[in-house]
Amino acid sequence: MAEQPTSANARTRIQDQGDAAMERVKRAAAKAKASTKASPVLPSKADAGAERRAFEGINRRKQDPAMADRVKADVAAARKALAIERETASRRIAQALGLEQPEEAALAGVVSGSSANQWVPLLFASSSMPVETLRTYAGQLEQVGGVMAFRGMPGGMRQVGPMAQLSAAILRRDPGCEGPACAMRDVQLIVDPLVFRQHRVTQVPALAMIPGDPTRPYCERDEASPRATHLVLGDAALSGLLEEYGRLGGKAEVQDVLAHMARR
Repeated sequence: MAEQPTSANARTRIQDQGDAAMERVKRAAAKAKASTKASPVLPSKADAGAERRAFEGINRRKQDPAMADRVKADVAAARKALAIERETASRRIAQALGLEQPEEAALAGVVSGSSANQWVPLLFASSSMPVETLRTYAGQLEQVGGVMAFRGMPGGMRQVGPMAQLSAAILRRDPGCEGPACAMRDVQLIVDPLVFRQHRVTQVPALAMIPGDPTRPYCERDEASPRATHLVLGDAALSGLLEEYGRLGGKAEVQDVLAHMARR
């Protein structure tokens, strides 16, 4: 009997294996089709009466006075902790830069004794002004419990160091002194873009007489906060700016300040 060629035997084996593989695929497909789960069905809409009874039950639940008291106590404790953290951070910055209490208070936003005045002289200034000019104004503002305001901080609002160094340079009584032992002027320096916008200040130096306390953090005030009735522009001595303010119609506002300067 003649033997079949090797190639024919190979083709036969490949065909048999292919048929077997196809059968396995068919069986697997049939099995998968038979075990396919039904698609999920959304639950039907809840009964309106059941919903009403559930909400009425929630509303009838009594409020726990003790829980409300604990919530109030926790909020008060959180605010107190935030104030302490803010004060601690400003103190560390002041100590690191060798500053004394006046600058430290300015960094922390602490209200100074000038808040006792009904009308507070507020000098609008800029870090671009000569330091000597700023020092001169600081000496004059100290005599009358005035405040010096800046629109922003040199280097940007995220960098406290440059503003603290500028504050030290302005407030040191002896410009050549260095370190925490230097005597400082008791003048508040504030960074307050809101007060600049309220008074439409585009040029410095400028002077305004603010009713109340201008050292409150600007984030605690709004556009309706009390503002000055006049604004005096010009690079002049503080006394000259105050006199011009009086001539513009604010004589009653500057009367006490000018009298205090005259007694010095």
